[in-house]
Amino acid sequence: MGKINIAELFEGLQNQMIAQLNINRQFITHPGSKGDALENAWIEWLSNYLPNRYSVDKAIVIDFEGNTSHQIDIVIYDNWYTPFIFSQNGFHYIPAEGVYAVFEVKPDINGSVEGKSYIQYACEKIESVRVLKRTSTSMINSGNFTSARPLTKIIGGILTSTNTFTHRDNNTIEKHLKEQTGFKGIDIGCIADYGSFYIDYSGKENVELKDFNDRYTDYYESRVINKIIFSQTSNSVVSFFLQLTRYLQQAIGTVPAIDLNAYSKAINFTIDEEL
Repeated sequence: MGKINIAELFEGLQNQMIAQLNINRQFITHPGSKGDALENAWIEWLSNYLPNRYSVDKAIVIDFEGNTSHQIDIVIYDNWYTPFIFSQNGFHYIPAEGVYAVFEVKPDINGSVEGKSYIQYACEKIESVRVLKRTSTSMINSGNFTSARPLTKIIGGILTSTNTFTHRDNNTIEKHLKEQTGFKGIDIGCIADYGSFYIDYSGKENVELKDFNDRYTDYYESRVINKIIFSQTSNSVVSFFLQLTRYLQQAIGTVPAIDLNAYSKAINFTIDEEL
């Protein structure tokens, strides 16, 4: 019976993604095209390695009142329990209930756009998704009635190729990350040629709050950064992927069942929920 070197497999995965990002950075010069290429590289990579239950696309997130998020570079979303994903002209509109995670993609962790640092800009995009209203309703699972579950967290992060801060140390990045609070708080990120990171927060949901939206809002408003953990440069992409998968599968699980009647009100139609 043979044996395989897991570390070498991970190294191959790391090198594959680094090479793709470097090619995009070196040979695509137009800023818009370069941005699209980087986004597509991350989307393709995540689509290839995440389980099939997760879909990955550029998208705008919507809620049942018609509110929309900013345009999001990468949305990881459910396509099993979320019955409709609107697509127009190659772009997706995804109900907020189906969203697991959102990411902003930038070439560099150091930079600014519209007078805001890339990290601040990413956090405002994350906030635009988290503030949307979500529904949760009961469902039948394996023949058993399941009550509506509390709203799941939405992972927020930033993905970049490099780090050109003058001081290439964790302190500079940590300073920017710690400035973002509430719905703007980042959970995880990857700087391909520097390292990945995740943020350990103190705070738990107040289960005494019966309204799911109140409970969800209270959690984000009250959580506090405990510490920020960085990976080694040599396994930046792999460690990011392992941590992301841990969050998706064991910290979040399945998104809540969407209440279709909340959406059907837009066409003045009431759905019969029983057979």
